[in-house]
Amino acid sequence: MAHVTSAHENTNGLPRVPSIPLADETAGAGEQSIGNLVKDATTHLSTLVRAEVELAKSEVGREIKKGLKGSVWFILALVVLAYSSFFFFFFAAELLDNWLPRWAAFLVVFGVMLLAAGLAAFMGYRKVRAIRAPRRTIDTVKDTAAVLRNRGENGHDSVAVPVAGEPVRRA
Repeated sequence: MAHVTSAHENTNGLPRVPSIPLADETAGAGEQSIGNLVKDATTHLSTLVRAEVELAKSEVGREIKKGLKGSVWFILALVVLAYSSFFFFFFAAELLDNWLPRWAAFLVVFGVMLLAAGLAAFMGYRKVRAIRAPRRTIDTVKDTAAVLRNRGENGHDSVAVPVAGEPVRRA
């Protein structure tokens, strides 16, 4: 299926962005003042930055779509693997059936599965329990709030910014 370009895209599928003229057609060669030149340079720089941002957004957006499509296939593979493990456990129980009564073989497989689930749950609990609050961020937010509060009370425009973790001294 061919890609149809919209009014906002060029033939490469990229968004159209404003172009930067190489010369001002309305002014003569010696008629431009320094102010006009600075204004034109600022406008061109702004256009260039906007164009670069649009190009980056377009490229990143396409790559993210590719990554999402690829991840769908990985998720599908994991689902098939999860359902396949069901048959592996039946195989293990049937294999143990050669040496143990059938009910004992299935009980052993069930016990191993419970043990594996318990171990995974314990490891997950340990990882979740290790999560701590972002102390440095909390401290710097408190310091910033104290400085701003102090600035509002004193009415001063100059503020000494404290180092994170140091107490804020009030005047």
